Amino acid sequence: MAETTLVVIASDVDVVTARQAGRELAAQVGFSPGDQTVIAAAISEIARNILMYARRGEVELRIAVEADRSGVIIVASDQGPGIPDIEHYMQDGVSTSGGLGLGLGGSKRLVDDFHVDTSASGTKITMKKWRRRV
Repeated sequence: MAETTLVVIASDVDVVTARQAGRELAAQVGFSPGDQTVIAAAISEIARNILMYARRGEVELRIAVEADRSGVIIVASDQGPGIPDIEHYMQDGVSTSGGLGLGLGGSKRLVDDFHVDTSASGTKITMKKWRRRV
């Protein structure tokens, strides 16, 4: 299987690059075209948050294999100001940018596992989408 893919997020083009890399990795794992789109959407939301709130960060993509399933792991990290009240910002409709406020909560709904570590020195979001092996 493929090794880790790392995409530095510093511009809109990088968001598109991360999204496409995630879609390609998902196809490699055997996800359906619909699930590939879901994974790409989750990556896009989180990468846009990096750009908007931290200005720079990275998205790491890799394949995971467990006993009866395989999947994609996405780790997005930055050294921005952190998320002061993560529970508040996970709620739909909450936005500091004037958007719809669906980024964090929406991304969480698109994946199977979602974990946020945040502090005043940065944020790390780990997302996993699993596919049962046949």
